[in-house]
Amino acid sequence: MVEPVAAARPALILDVACGPGAVTRRLARETSARVVGIDLSEPMLRQGAAAIASAGLNERVALVVARGEQLPFPDATFDALTFTYLLRYVEDPAATLAELARVVKPGGPIASLEFAVPARPGWWIAWWLYTRAVLPVAGFAVGGRAWWNVGRFLGPSISAHYRRYPISWTERAWRDAGITEVRTRRMSLGGGLVISGVRSDVE
Repeated sequence: MVEPVAAARPALILDVACGPGAVTRRLARETSARVVGIDLSEPMLRQGAAAIASAGLNERVALVVARGEQLPFPDATFDALTFTYLLRYVEDPAATLAELARVVKPGGPIASLEFAVPARPGWWIAWWLYTRAVLPVAGFAVGGRAWWNVGRFLGPSISAHYRRYPISWTERAWRDAGITEVRTRRMSLGGGLVISGVRSDVE
């Protein structure tokens, strides 16, 4: 996900749904840009702030509590934008994509990372067994009941999202939001999905 953004040599990047800042830090390491990370979760941002300080990136990285659906920035503020595991958690993915595109300058790259459902039958069966059986049990072994619940939630959440919003719909929604050159790349045997594009210079 970071590659098309870094290749554009942006000066200012917005990382949406940044969580504890793993992608935010990667963007700062792979580019010379200033990076703004936003997330709804203050505990996640506190973890991110500690990691950013440990990495010596405080001067170039800022973290802000904000919603991806209602960004507190003017139009065309950022040279590039990334978002991670976001669209499954918003009520209107199409409107959210339009809001993300709004704050990117024309010609700026936009890229996302999301879980996906493998298309090949063999990998789908393995993925289904992993997300429905292995993941909850592993979560319980590591973190008790709370992580059991996380493990039980994740697989059905991913499946439900793609039943409602298949990848073809998502690609079309990117283009409808004013993003061109949309490219889709499946990762991890189909269990991951990277989408990238460029903010159109035509309103």
